[in-house]
Amino acid sequence: MRIALAAAAAMLLPLGAGTVAAHHSMSMFDSSREVSVSGTVTQFQWSNPHAYIQMTSTDGQGREVEWSMEMGSPMYLYARGWRPRTLRPGTEIVARIYPLRSGRPGGVVLDVTDAEGNPIGTNQ
Repeated sequence: MRIALAAAAAMLLPLGAGTVAAHHSMSMFDSSREVSVSGTVTQFQWSNPHAYIQMTSTDGQGREVEWSMEMGSPMYLYARGWRPRTLRPGTEIVARIYPLRSGRPGGVVLDVTDAEGNPIGTNQ
């Protein structure tokens, strides 16, 4: 009986390891810099394993720039007051992020405020 249980456990072990290895690291983001990006939400994607904010902002030359900003998982966000319809297209926000190391317009969200500076998500 013990041998059968040990064999079953040994067969299941790689399944858990594969799940952990499949998740990306945070090395794509520059955690030594914080950037604030203000603009208009075009889409709020409430999806696993991460939610995303798609937003347009205007750069220094007056051109419109599309930003894609990664957030935590919906379960994590829900515990902090976020809901699938917290951000709607057209909402003006300011997102504080760790930017992408590549310099492309994106990053990982640290916090979000509305246009008046009020925190979004009731438990932030």
